[in-house]
Amino acid sequence: MNPTQSLPYTPLLKTLLPTRSALRDLLLVLGGSLFVALCAQASIPLQPVPITLQTLGVLLVGAALGSRLGFLALVAYLLEGLVLPVFAGGKTWAAVTFTAGYLVAFPLAAFLVGFLVERFGTDRSSWKTLAAMLLANLLIYALGLPWLGYMLAQIGKYTGLQGLLQAGMIPFLIGDLVKAIIAAALLPAAWRLIGRR
Repeated sequence: MNPTQSLPYTPLLKTLLPTRSALRDLLLVLGGSLFVALCAQASIPLQPVPITLQTLGVLLVGAALGSRLGFLALVAYLLEGLVLPVFAGGKTWAAVTFTAGYLVAFPLAAFLVGFLVERFGTDRSSWKTLAAMLLANLLIYALGLPWLGYMLAQIGKYTGLQGLLQAGMIPFLIGDLVKAIIAAALLPAAWRLIGRR
């Protein structure tokens, strides 16, 4: 069992549980996917895209688990959604239409945040955490908006770029900023609490 030491910066949960094992990794992946599923249930049902704490969960999981395990946790979350009601509003993939692009972006966003943590220690500084979270949110929009536009066009409700941004991004920007600020407060505080850098 090798400790996780090959990275310039070790993610928070790998620091707390340094001995790598298949069981540790499995429990972290499943715990991360459960955390995101719980965050998804805190939802304000706007149409066509609800406001949730889901993205906060995605980004915290990426930062806490690192790129590889964060990515796997979100892949597990998406796979769970095939049969379990883990998405916002208690939905499975069968009921997801407009938000599929955002969901598919989640593993990539978690990977990106984890990568930034592992390479640059972004979770040790509030400003760096904030920047990493905002960058990952942009990635989620980059994949979510085109799919949303495609789906709106399929039902004859696509009204151009401005309408797409109004449906799938603009109402969420303040909430995303607030969630990024929460992460920017939580992660460095967690490092101070455990007394390590």
